[in-house]
Amino acid sequence: MSQPRPDFLSLSVAERIQFAEDIWDSIAAESPESMTLTPDRLQAVQARLEEHEHDPASAVPWDQVRTELFQRND
Repeated sequence: MSQPRPDFLSLSVAERIQFAEDIWDSIAAESPESMTLTPDRLQAVQARLEEHEHDPASAVPWDQVRTELFQRND
C-alpha cells in the first residue's frame, strides 16, 4: 500500500459502510470470478429462498434492518 491507511474511526458509520461497499464493488469489477458462489453457499441461498417462499411473512424489510443496525452503532 503506497498511501497511509485512513483513520476509519473518524468516519461516520454510514461513511464506513459506503467505503466498504466501494471496496467490495472494486473487487467485483476487477475479478468477477471471485464473486462466484461455492456449491455450499449456493445451497444455503436456495434453502433461504425456499424458506422465504414457504413463509414470506417471516421476512424483515430492509428499512427495518438498516434502522436497527444504525441504532446499535450510534
